[in-house]
Formats: sequence, C-alpha cells, structure tokens
Amino acid sequence: MNIKLLAIGKTDNKALQTLIDDYTKRLSFYIKFELEIIPDIKNVKNLSEAQQKEKEGELILSKLSASDQLILLDENGKMFSSVGFSEELQKKMNSGIKTLVFVIGGPYGFSQEVYKKALGKISLSQMTFSHQMVRLFFIEQLYRGFTILKNEPYHHQ
Repeated sequence: MNIKLLAIGKTDNKALQTLIDDYTKRLSFYIKFELEIIPDIKNVKNLSEAQQKEKEGELILSKLSASDQLILLDENGKMFSSVGFSEELQKKMNSGIKTLVFVIGGPYGFSQEVYKKALGKISLSQMTFSHQMVRLFFIEQLYRGFTILKNEPYHHQ
C-alpha cells in the first residue's frame, strides 16, 4: 500500500519543515509515503468561504486517481488512540488498497464534492492546530503507527 498526504499551502516555518522531513524519512523505512503540497489559491480575499472551499476541492479531487481511497483529516472525524490508529492502518493494508490518501484541507474545511468522495474522516484532536502543525503531527502518528505494528520501542504504553 502507498500512503499520500495532500495539504493546501506550503510550510513556511523552517523548524516545522525540518521535523516533517525527518519523520517523512523515517516513515520511508516502512511504507511508500508521499507528501504533496497543493499551492495556495491566489486572490482568496476576493472569494467567499464557499468559493474558496470549492476551488480547493477541485484541486484536491484533481490529485486523486479513480482507485485512491480518500480519508479526510477533519475536526468532526473519528478519533483514535495511537494503537487504535495503527490497527486501522493494518486493516487498510489487509484490505488490498493500493493508495490511501489523507487530506488536510484549507482553513474552512472541504467542499461537498470532497466530502462525497471521502470514505472516512479522522480527527487528531478536539483542539485546533495550524495546518502546518497538523502535517507534522499526522506524519509522526503515521510513523508511530508503523512502529507499533512492528513492535518497535518508539511507542510506550
């Protein structure tokens, strides 16, 4: 299985980017992983919230192939413990999915078209984090999930 993380807008914080790069490299020992950045939409000040979600949604959907399985990182999604998330990853791998795509949306969430395409939603917390931090937290949790599956000492219970 391949895992892809789609995110809107680049990470401009160098310290966060260094950590994202570190966990991306670590994750590569377990699974084929790709972080794809969708450029910010230009002239968002001239767009309504709905228009911005619509444009971002079009860009997100254009990055998917027909066989991709889409999971949204969404504040209203299902919450997992780290062990529970690792078990969910194992289920997805066992199901024969070729590519699992997780998406971090823009500041207003997702368009209805993106919600319709998604097979599920995951929430990392009830708290709100910056989109840049969510990338780091999610990639670290992917890494943690694979270390749990391999019974490696990274995660302690």
